[in-house]
Amino acid sequence: MSTASGSASFWQVARRPRWIAALLLVLAVAAAFAYLGRWQLERSIAAGTVNTIDTETPVPLASVAEPGVPVLAEAYARVVDTAGAYDPEGFVVLEGRLQHGETGYWLVGRFVTAQSGPVSLAVALGWAESREDADAAAEEVAAEASSAAVPLRGRYLPSESPRFEDALEGRRAALAVADLINAWPGYTGEVYAGYLIAAEAPAGLEAIDAPPPLPEQQVNLLNLFYAIEWIVFAGFAVYLWWRLVKDEVEKRAGSAAAVPREPTVD
Repeated sequence: MSTASGSASFWQVARRPRWIAALLLVLAVAAAFAYLGRWQLERSIAAGTVNTIDTETPVPLASVAEPGVPVLAEAYARVVDTAGAYDPEGFVVLEGRLQHGETGYWLVGRFVTAQSGPVSLAVALGWAESREDADAAAEEVAAEASSAAVPLRGRYLPSESPRFEDALEGRRAALAVADLINAWPGYTGEVYAGYLIAAEAPAGLEAIDAPPPLPEQQVNLLNLFYAIEWIVFAGFAVYLWWRLVKDEVEKRAGSAAAVPREPTVD
């Protein structure tokens, strides 16, 4: 009669009380690590909304912006009020402007605000499908312009950058305040660094689509790194249990192989 000692399988070893207890401990530790990872992840986006400024309640332009000063966060995309008059000779048509998926033209004018000394403000009055419509609207607005101050409301945005390719092609598409100054005849005084998209368009033009800015989300990278780190720790805890059980199985297999077999007795 012969006897043989075989090696136990992985699951046979894993089901033993000591390894079941170790697994429960590992799962508890992994759950704690996962909870800490979730907590760090929530903290990483806790800052959440960066743009908490009320952009839709109109405020005086002079209260959030100064001539020659770049558009700051407090003024970005704010609905502002001002008063003044359009320069009859200060209208420029920009091409290649999108409106609800269609390419058209912007009519941009020089608006001189009623402040101490002439302060110019670039204003995008409206959008037109054709250059002819934009030019016709410019003539009508220029004919109605007077020295009397009129109220103006719109969304204040930072100046766009001039496009080198536009200069080469002899066209104007970007609303770059620095470039418009060269197109305004008789320009004197100061100028706002940003431009205004008028809330209401004159006859013959369509009001330019200028939705409020979307809230910006900010992620704290340090907390995000910690969140990933805790999740890795949770996975490593489970892997460590598996590795220890695997080592036990291999150890038993090695011991079983080292035991000499008894001779078979017929």
